[in-house]
Amino acid sequence: MIHFSEAVRVEMGQRLLDHYARHGRALPWRATRDPYAIWLSEILLQQTGVKSVVPYYERFLDRFPTIQALAEAPQEAVLACWQGLGYYRRAVHLHAAAQRMMQEHQGQLPRDIEQLVKLPGIGPSTAGAILAIAFNQHHAILDGNVKRILSRLMALELLPDSTPGRKILWEMAALLTPRDAAGHYAQAIMDLGATICRPRNPDCMGCPWSFWCRARAMGRPEAYPVTVARAAKPHRYQFNALVMREDGSLLLMPRPDRGLLGGMWQPPGDDPSLTVTPPDGETVRLWLAERHGLMVDPPVALPSVDHVFTHFRLTVYPFCCVWRAGELSGETIHRWIHPDHDRSTPISTLHRKVLARLTPRINPAA
Repeated sequence: MIHFSEAVRVEMGQRLLDHYARHGRALPWRATRDPYAIWLSEILLQQTGVKSVVPYYERFLDRFPTIQALAEAPQEAVLACWQGLGYYRRAVHLHAAAQRMMQEHQGQLPRDIEQLVKLPGIGPSTAGAILAIAFNQHHAILDGNVKRILSRLMALELLPDSTPGRKILWEMAALLTPRDAAGHYAQAIMDLGATICRPRNPDCMGCPWSFWCRARAMGRPEAYPVTVARAAKPHRYQFNALVMREDGSLLLMPRPDRGLLGGMWQPPGDDPSLTVTPPDGETVRLWLAERHGLMVDPPVALPSVDHVFTHFRLTVYPFCCVWRAGELSGETIHRWIHPDHDRSTPISTLHRKVLARLTPRINPAA
């Protein structure tokens, strides 16, 4: 680990803050000191870019303006407000954390980092960012942008998420965070990673830290952070039975609260598997009869849908299944909806793409 003198660290901090004062992005969560709004923005920004987050942030605050409002809302309403953003576990954790705050913290966001990281969905870096920005507490952050910046600054020859690499990065992050401006510094270094020290084509000439950056001096900024070759994502397959009644309504069922797309609603179908061969319509018809007691016309295969998750690729084979007879048991949670009009049922982007395969059949003029 390289060592910067205290005087150099002070100069680096001031240059970064000056750069931020001139070029910082005008983002809606930067116009408030409301800890709830700042917490929400940090959760939304996990795994998602700023451009996508802004409309969700504003819509979410309008629908759930306080921790109490969020805690008292049904989980389904929270997921419905989140639908389309992906990584739905964040919404489940956000909801659960709000309920814990009501139960254990008098409806307030904890100001103690040890208490804050005990809440669902809040790790050390997210907690540090919330406390620094909302309360100007002296906490370092180490999100993906900061890992990249510091890895290049030091030309770190360790994987940033390895135990020794993470230890060094946290130590450097803490050393560089100024004690009297931690909140502005957190915003500034996140901006630096998003707009200057980008993963590809970094703007080293416009960087306030270029003078001290070892990776720039070596002429190899894109060589850092050090990475390992990623294995190809496995490819999985499944079918969805799009059971449709004469009025155009479609059958949906909820996914388990835990696991992939937890709490979202989808058409009935099998679990993802490595089986490449698509099922035929007769297989789907028999599956619906045996599994759910539903009788349908011979299912018609629709164009497949491809989707990429973090850890695997998925191909879905949708089948149009016109319902003729049979009823689901009272113990089977389900609902019949018109997806073009129903926005209260939380449906993932994947399954909205699947349902869209039916549009010409529901509305031939579409």
